[in-house]
Amino acid sequence: MTTGLDELVDNDDETLKALGVVLNAWEEACDHGIAPERIAYAALFTALTDLVASYGEEAVVDLIKRLAPRVQNGEFTLAATLH
Repeated sequence: MTTGLDELVDNDDETLKALGVVLNAWEEACDHGIAPERIAYAALFTALTDLVASYGEEAVVDLIKRLAPRVQNGEFTLAATLH
């Protein structure tokens, strides 16, 4: 029986496949005792360096500026998204 994560990894949609791979890696890191905050920092660092390499510093700064109000509005607060 496959889990939901396995179904994501096997998905034809590249975005969903990427999400499944990242979530599997996150789960594995937690299983190794790495604190979620540390995993999040590493994931953000990796994402930002890849985005800068692909799109440049200014585009990434613009992206980050647009994220601030979304964070402040609770869009990334799990409790708010589950209600």
